[in-house]
Amino acid sequence: MAQFAIGDTHGCAKTFAALLDQIQLSPSDELFMLGDYIDRGPDSKGVVDQVWKLREDGYRVHCLMGNHEQMLLESLMPGGELSYETWLHNGGEAALRSFGLQDNSPVSLIPKPYLKFFAQLDLHLESNGYILVHAGLNFEDPDPLNDVNGLLWIRDFYDSIDLEWLDGRIILHGHTPKAANQIKFQLTMLPKVPVLNLDAGCVFNRGPYRSLCAFNMTTRELYFQPNIEA
Repeated sequence: MAQFAIGDTHGCAKTFAALLDQIQLSPSDELFMLGDYIDRGPDSKGVVDQVWKLREDGYRVHCLMGNHEQMLLESLMPGGELSYETWLHNGGEAALRSFGLQDNSPVSLIPKPYLKFFAQLDLHLESNGYILVHAGLNFEDPDPLNDVNGLLWIRDFYDSIDLEWLDGRIILHGHTPKAANQIKFQLTMLPKVPVLNLDAGCVFNRGPYRSLCAFNMTTRELYFQPNIEA
């Protein structure tokens, strides 16, 4: 049995499926998804459908909320017009199209099972010496796990990491795209800086990014699947 964590999929359903094949995920394994299933890429719906299919087939899949799911949910709240515009500006139109909707359709037209899935996502998880979050941890807060904005949005927090608070645990996160070589270097530095970013910028498919990243939490191996979306 192994535990795997996968970074931001952002609607890259074909690439997600290819990465699952690459890591040879089995029902005895455990999979942690770090949020941002939707937006920007061509098939947000397809990513969620794959997560559901894995669960239906008996796979243990744990899912965190990302800031993109948060923006979608805030669009549904009273007075959520600004959140809606922000969400559209950050790739929400692609998510709407994946559900067969127009680019400026109300979020409420997304089928309710998907909205329920987004609303029930975890903000943080912990397993076998790892803390898993979407964006990172705000160590200015006495309990970084209480700062929801930090969990979903923070960047550049490495210099403030509280090793005493971590007590030997390693932070796994996504949210901020990094090149594969930077992620590989982070892995070598875990004994000194116990944090690993698994967002390899798959959806951008340009420059130093263009890969979806998985991390075997048991063997501490990294896997990179190049973007294969149309």
